Amino acid sequence: MLRNQTKEVTIGNVTIGGNHPIVIQSMTNTRTEDVEATVAQILRLEKAGCEIVRCTVPTGEAARAIKEIKRQIHIPLVADIHFDYRMAIAAIENGADKIRINPGNIGARERVQAVVDKAKEYGVPIRVGVNSGSLEKTLLEKYGGVTAEGIVESALDKVRMIEEMGYDNLVVSIKSSDVLMCVKAHELIAGQCPYPLHVGITEAGTLYSGNVKSSVGLGIILHEGIGNTIRVSLTGDPVEEIKTARLILKTLGLRRGGVEVVSCPTCGRTKIDLIGLANQVEAMVEEFLLDIKVAVMGCVVNGPGEAREADIGIAGGIGEGLLIKKGEIVKKVPEEELLETLRQELLNWNR
Repeated sequence: MLRNQTKEVTIGNVTIGGNHPIVIQSMTNTRTEDVEATVAQILRLEKAGCEIVRCTVPTGEAARAIKEIKRQIHIPLVADIHFDYRMAIAAIENGADKIRINPGNIGARERVQAVVDKAKEYGVPIRVGVNSGSLEKTLLEKYGGVTAEGIVESALDKVRMIEEMGYDNLVVSIKSSDVLMCVKAHELIAGQCPYPLHVGITEAGTLYSGNVKSSVGLGIILHEGIGNTIRVSLTGDPVEEIKTARLILKTLGLRRGGVEVVSCPTCGRTKIDLIGLANQVEAMVEEFLLDIKVAVMGCVVNGPGEAREADIGIAGGIGEGLLIKKGEIVKKVPEEELLETLRQELLNWNR
């Protein structure tokens, strides 16, 4: 299914699928039992633009913590469950807005049924998640190893099992750390699955490699019209996942809002610390919700021309710089005042 043709599923106060915008998710890396630390991280994620958050629930204490965590946050909370079906039931009873399970590691069918019955009782959606690393032995033998076809078959088997149990309030995710395998799997399942798809490249890696792999994989999948909610998986601060997800969606024209920064790659004409200045600008503009493009150029020779497509820009020279609007030089300021001059312009942008 293309993203606008899937069923709609509501998680807390957020609806995904159908014609709803693609929703950005992340996952906490705190101990869920530590309510204070978990809430603090979620509030940081909210500020960065996270719209759904997931917490691991490996213990009864973590399940009970969900009630207090939810009281202090403002976005839907998903409980991530592995192996112990009782944690899924406890998480639902304590207010989880959605649960994520892999029925294959929950155990006997009656245990899955118990989870489904509790989800149905509370009206809580189930995300059926299958990763390439969790494929059943029978599928590994059938396809000669881990393949996109095997991932899809495994996921659809789990979906059918839950449908047979009388529940279809589902979200589906199929993930692999192999980017092209992940892309192929999504292309295959999109034509067979009516449910919203949670898209991501699992175990993508550190900030550098994870961003590259996620941008390539998610870029292809989303550009093909597949995917209703996304998570960028990075080994690091989950706030970085939100920044990357927002930029991916904005680059693809799937999300508006937030300042886009463009900057030149520097060359021998550069007479200022352009790398440092560009990084400062990128950090500074995070506080602004303006839907504009800001250019940071290192040369007063070509800067105005290169910045013409931006709404506003700065270009550096020897000890001084230019403020540029729509390709026109507005004024010249000392180099050390460039950043603050730009900030003041942004503060007054819509006044």
